[in-house]
Amino acid sequence: MTARFGRTIPVLRMFSVEKAREFYIGWLGLSVDFEHRFEPGLPLFMSVSRGELTLYLSEHHGDGSPGANVLVETTGLDALHAELAAARYGYGRPGIVAQPWGMRQMAVHDPFGNRITFSERDPEP
Repeated sequence: MTARFGRTIPVLRMFSVEKAREFYIGWLGLSVDFEHRFEPGLPLFMSVSRGELTLYLSEHHGDGSPGANVLVETTGLDALHAELAAARYGYGRPGIVAQPWGMRQMAVHDPFGNRITFSERDPEP
């Protein structure tokens, strides 16, 4: 039997639920799929998504290191850029960069040191 892989869901570390909601839900427009705490007062583990993009965010020590980089294959990068610019998030004004390997990319940085790079093939490399 040949190995097969399903979707990949990165786990990103967060240190403030409030800041995570502001960034991921308020600015990037993701929705909360679920939230879990083993009991009140313990760290939160949550799933957020938009379209086919799903991320897990965790306050649990050891569930990811700050400074991770996630690459998201994207269609409609210009529209996403316009949407984020219009939202006027106080901690980010990303731009689109044409890369020499034929991709256009826009990187955003969450409040915890993680980078999410939205990447779209350049039709005119």
